[in-house]
Amino acid sequence: MNKPELLVTPTCVQDIEPLIDAGATAFIVGEEQYGLRLAGEFTRDDIKKTVDLAHEKGVKVYVAMNALFHNDTLPLLPDYIKFLHSINVDAIVFGDPAVLMNTREVAPQMKLHWNTETTATNWFTANYWGKKGSKRAVLARELNMDSIIEIKENAEVEIEVQVQGMTCMFQSKRTLLGNYMEFQGKDLKVEGRSKDRTLFLHDPERDAKYPIWEDKNGTHIMSPKDICIIDELEEMIDAGIDSFKIDGILKSSDYIVKVTKLYREAIDLYIESPDEYDEKKPALLDAIKEMQPPNRDLDTGFFFKETVY
Repeated sequence: MNKPELLVTPTCVQDIEPLIDAGATAFIVGEEQYGLRLAGEFTRDDIKKTVDLAHEKGVKVYVAMNALFHNDTLPLLPDYIKFLHSINVDAIVFGDPAVLMNTREVAPQMKLHWNTETTATNWFTANYWGKKGSKRAVLARELNMDSIIEIKENAEVEIEVQVQGMTCMFQSKRTLLGNYMEFQGKDLKVEGRSKDRTLFLHDPERDAKYPIWEDKNGTHIMSPKDICIIDELEEMIDAGIDSFKIDGILKSSDYIVKVTKLYREAIDLYIESPDEYDEKKPALLDAIKEMQPPNRDLDTGFFFKETVY
């Protein structure tokens, strides 16, 4: 039985060593200009430091380039890709074919992971991008367990699934918050807002609060609950899912480290001692529940629902 990769999104370079000690085997980092909804902003120097620290311990580093690119950004892509190749980044995470085409031209040996956030919903599409050069498909968060397993059974590429953290419900390239505040006669300086993600949309009818912010990629509205399936990993491990992702967006470094330790324990227990995992998984789930902020409950996302798009 293959042990799945435990992929984590750190908030800063200082998170890297504690997360490696906690059991992370891969990281996703990047700059807001190129990547969507990152847990932290990593400059070029930060990315190089991350690669050096991670590779020393045999841990992989992927860089997010899955933003929505417009014509004015295209001239920036070749130089950034060359830089990532020069420091031995393990893969680039992309959604836009412009990234794939530029990578083929300037760094043809660079591995690519296809991630459009929402459109990876079947194995045929995953294999299509595999034939175009992608090594991995990052599945949409709105798929149920049966769909995930069916995709894995038919996929010719690696499959990555998010198992922990919040998910994006809506994105617009427009600055909707800024436009609204301007209409109200208020001043909201959007630049730098991604460093202060403290706004919520409040739905009193459902008693739900949706984190919302603006950055260079537009307006983002996130789920009111965090996915957590630490007690439901068996079927995906048995199916050979290649990577489990813990998304650390809007979480503290301490929280991400503790959650990573718990998932490391869960994965190792199931592979090495399934019976012990069955006994301990309720306690693992309880440990994460105890760490949750009062306004963020846990649920299982779409894993056990009818897939609705």
